[in-house]
Amino acid sequence: MASNRDDFGIAIRYALLQKGAKHKFSLFFLICISILIFFLDSFSSNIMSNVRSILNDSIYRVSAVSSSPFNFLENLGKDTKNIFFVLKENKYLKAELRELKKRDFQTKYLTNENKRLKEVLDSKNDSAVSYVLTKVLLDKKSPFLKSIILNKGRRSGIVKGMPVISKNYLIGKVVEANYLSSRVLLLNDLNSRIPVTFGDRAVQSILTGIGRDKPRLEYLPENFEALDGETVFTSGKDGILTPGLPIGLTEKINNKLDVKLFADPNQLSFVKVILIDKDTESNF
Repeated sequence: MASNRDDFGIAIRYALLQKGAKHKFSLFFLICISILIFFLDSFSSNIMSNVRSILNDSIYRVSAVSSSPFNFLENLGKDTKNIFFVLKENKYLKAELRELKKRDFQTKYLTNENKRLKEVLDSKNDSAVSYVLTKVLLDKKSPFLKSIILNKGRRSGIVKGMPVISKNYLIGKVVEANYLSSRVLLLNDLNSRIPVTFGDRAVQSILTGIGRDKPRLEYLPENFEALDGETVFTSGKDGILTPGLPIGLTEKINNKLDVKLFADPNQLSFVKVILIDKDTESNF
């Protein structure tokens, strides 16, 4: 009997400790009910036993219901913290992934650049010819004017008039030499004029830029029969350009003889400036 009263008392005290319970029961009412139950509990009977069981169940249910909002808020706080943690971690992982992709792109770029530079360095050259390896800083394009800006100039020994090659193929000539940079007029520029020779007959001609990718051969001999696929070289008759530099192949188009350049003027990254012994000026 005493054990039952203790259990019931514990249940009452637990109910009183719940903050939500005071909204459903007044303290005075609970005290009165408790005194009445203790008084009736002194009489042993089946009715009181059933009543006590019903009251215990009711109090337990009320205690569980009253504590559920607090449990919900506690779980909600934990879930919210977990959500913020996941969002923060996801943001960090995205930033790390972007950084890894950026490094991968940089690695690929450097790999390709090193490959192009190695191709330039591995290209065969006459041991008697000295040159300066340069990088194209800017590609100045317009409908008819074609030129590039190099990252080296007079400080590296480059002067106006020096020929410029890419993989041993002539692409143009230095027309402006600054202290740390220089400008190269490409063969397809409208103002480009260089003496050339081509074919088994060593035909002499002038390679003239016409503002397109393919320059044209002009001042050909009378009654000259143009042929396709003949290699065009510099003749060196201007006293500036090294003779024998390969330029391209002839292409007959509408009775005109154009030259398909070996070096694509639109795909230049690293080029070489051939150094000459004397300072020259040219009207090129």
